[in-house]
Order: sequence, then C-alpha cells, then structure tokens
Amino acid sequence: MKNSKLVYSTESGRMRPDGNDKQQTSPPQDGIVRLMRQTKGRKGKGVTLITGLPLVGNELKKLAKSLKKKCGCGGAVKNGIIEIQGDHRDSLEIELADLGYKVKRAGG
Repeated sequence: MKNSKLVYSTESGRMRPDGNDKQQTSPPQDGIVRLMRQTKGRKGKGVTLITGLPLVGNELKKLAKSLKKKCGCGGAVKNGIIEIQGDHRDSLEIELADLGYKVKRAGG
C-alpha cells in the first residue's frame, strides 16, 4: 500500500491527502446589508437573517445584541450572519439605515 495516505490519526490530528488546506473566506462584500426571512429547517418558526455586514468578531456580536434588544427577542450570530427570532424586517431595516448601512430586503 504505497499510495495510501493517512487521513486521521489520534497522534497527529487530521491530515489532508495533498496538503490542500483551504481557508474559509467570506463571500465578497458589495456594501449592501440584506434582510431576509427564513423558516426552512426551523419547524415553521421564522427568523430574520441579516447578511452582508462588514463587521467581524465582537463588533458583530455587539450589533446583534443591540438589535435583539430593540426587537425584544432572542437571536444568534452564526458564520457572520445575524439571526433574529421572528419577523422583524421592518424595524431592523429602519434601525440599520439609521446606523448608516445601505439596506435591501432579499427573498420574497
């Protein structure tokens, strides 16, 4: 078995076959913050997704916290996307526009 490559070992961790360690990058930003409502995979419960924000890390979490407080609901930050529980597109659109972002509604 000359051509077999080690895929996983508890001694050295995970190894990829050709050393192709691709770094995850965010999609290119166009300067527009998009608001969309999604119910898929949430047992019919709707959430408002906010994408396209040029913030990362703690800045994104602080913004999410203030938006959740304004809407009076819960939410989360996952993979650079803010999720706000419920359909709050109207109030979030006004709030984000007041913060200086160019906002568009996306998806039906």
